[in-house]
Amino acid sequence: MTKPSEPTALDLPMLDPLPEATQKYFDICAEKLGMIPNVLRAYAFDIDKLNAFTTLYNNLMLAESGLSKLEREMIAVVVSSINRCWYCQVAHGAAVRQLSGDPALGEAMVMNWRAAKLDARQSAMLGFAEKITRASSEITEADRQALRDQGLSARDIWDIANVAGFFNMTNRVASATGMQPNPEYHAQAR
Repeated sequence: MTKPSEPTALDLPMLDPLPEATQKYFDICAEKLGMIPNVLRAYAFDIDKLNAFTTLYNNLMLAESGLSKLEREMIAVVVSSINRCWYCQVAHGAAVRQLSGDPALGEAMVMNWRAAKLDARQSAMLGFAEKITRASSEITEADRQALRDQGLSARDIWDIANVAGFFNMTNRVASATGMQPNPEYHAQAR
C-alpha cells in the first residue's frame, strides 16, 4: 500500500540531492502548479528515466500542435478513464476543468466523455483515442478519414495517436506502481 508521503507503493526514493537541473525543474513546477506532481517525484529515483518521461510529455502535451492543450488533455482523460488510471483521471481531469473553465466538462470526461457537450471534431478525436485504447489493431482508413472529415490534418492524427499511446503506457505504469495523485488536484478548478 502507498504511504501518504510516497508517490507510489514502491520503495524508490528520489535522489537526494537532486541534480541542479532537476531541482530547477521541480522548483518551476512548485511555483507554477503549487506542487511537484507525484509522477515526477516517482520518476526522480532515476534521472535518465525522469528526463525521458518529461521530454516526451512536454513534447506531446506542450509543443506546437494543431490540437489545443485542452484537446490533448481531453485525450489524456478519455484514455485514462478507459484504463481506470486513478492518478491520471484525477490529474488530467483537473487540467480539463482548468483549461476549459468548465468543472462539469472535467467531470464528464472522467466519467463518460460521451455525456459531455462536445463538438463534432472533439467527438471524432476522442472516439479515435478510445479505439486506439481498446482495439488499436482495428484502426482502419475509415477511422482516419472520419478525422479528416472533421478538418483534422495528417499531423493532427499523428498527434492524437501519440498522445493516446503515451497515456496508455503511463496509465499502466501508474496503476502497476500504485501511483497516487497529489491531493491538491482534487480541489483545482472547481
